[in-house]
Amino acid sequence: MPARPWVLATRSGGKLRELVPWFAARGVHAIGLAEAGLAPSHEEEAIEVHDSFEANALAKARWYAARTGLPCVADDSGLAVDALGGAPGVRSRRFAADRGVVHPDGEDAANNAAVLAALEASGAAAPWTARYLCVAAWCDGDGEAHARGEATGRIVPVARGAHGFGYDPHFVSDDLGRTFAEATLDEKAAVSHRARAFDALMATLAGRRP
Repeated sequence: MPARPWVLATRSGGKLRELVPWFAARGVHAIGLAEAGLAPSHEEEAIEVHDSFEANALAKARWYAARTGLPCVADDSGLAVDALGGAPGVRSRRFAADRGVVHPDGEDAANNAAVLAALEASGAAAPWTARYLCVAAWCDGDGEAHARGEATGRIVPVARGAHGFGYDPHFVSDDLGRTFAEATLDEKAAVSHRARAFDALMATLAGRRP
């Protein structure tokens, strides 16, 4: 096991619930930003401003590694829907906000509503082919690495399942035959874009752990 913990550069509770046990199973003690002693800052809003998943993931890993003095793992991920020309893409978390869409149930619900509205307006028939994309990045101040993963599926108009987060209730995985929100944490971890990106990243980092 690495001598120092790795910081997970996310404030998403959903990501932390998935990634902390994922890393533990691979011998890495991973902690969240709060546990690392890093309080939320307005400066964080200026990190993810790039037009690619790679650039955003590396920017986050570098920024938090510099501030915590610890190895840092970050990812940038999103949904790409064919009928929307690959949107929302890198704007997945901000898709609703970009369009002024709000929802009483919060950001995830607003984003799902915005995507479904855009798909209905596109004229394309449901279900809509899509893929989740993720780039995972690692930085320890001296070196860095990144890797990519994806999961294919389709978007369905009616939400299914109570697990997961983000667009999971509407994303039917080709691998599982059901939505990520219907899958257990272990089932999703076996085929998700995020798990595949981190698997590839860990393979790249083999022999380089601090």
